[in-house]
Amino acid sequence: MKQSCNWWALIAAFTLMNLTIQAQDWANLQRYRAANLQLGAPQSGEKRVVFMGNSITENWVRMDSAFFRGRPYIGRGISGQTTPQMLVRFRQDVIDLHPAVVVILAGTNDIAGNTGPTTLSAIMGNIASMAELARQHRIAVVLSSVLPVFDYPWKPGLQPAEKIVELNQRIAAYAKANGMIYLDYFSSMADARKGLRAELGDDGVHPNLAGYRIMGPLAEKAIAEALAHRRRHKE
Repeated sequence: MKQSCNWWALIAAFTLMNLTIQAQDWANLQRYRAANLQLGAPQSGEKRVVFMGNSITENWVRMDSAFFRGRPYIGRGISGQTTPQMLVRFRQDVIDLHPAVVVILAGTNDIAGNTGPTTLSAIMGNIASMAELARQHRIAVVLSSVLPVFDYPWKPGLQPAEKIVELNQRIAAYAKANGMIYLDYFSSMADARKGLRAELGDDGVHPNLAGYRIMGPLAEKAIAEALAHRRRHKE
């Protein structure tokens, strides 16, 4: 009996230790730490592109791997993340990888309140901070629109559609004012309710393969524009 009690005490201690570690790594820096070290610096002539985001970016690499295969595209999405968490890991998961371009897709989890209540101004501030850090390190910036959502299945009743529209307007205006590329996914993916078109996702938030097939060419066009803009400013 005493041995059994000791065993359960050991399990409880191990569980508590893991929870403490997770709480300390709020931004989930460990998620890509080893992969970043293994990746190394870009090869000569490589125009590396890092996709920074949440589950929409993380799922893209998994569901539409053909889009990333054979291209210098690096996925750095983490499910559930909000913009302050992305900002914390931006140096490790973007700047230190020395990309030519970063594609930032962020904001929907903030509106869903994943890390607590926030404001559109705070979300926009975090996105702007990431963009400004990238520019300081001579990384061309593509700022993506937030994808349309009519309701979050894990937190219903927040009425996010109009908030997303307003945030996208702010992102587009910031991109224009600062000579960055705005990548508009929203217009091609929204339905009449300003939610995600039913055929493009299964839960109203996350794209399915058909959704990613729409996003791919739009992203490629924006990346090409960002690279051209970068070349012009180097000349």
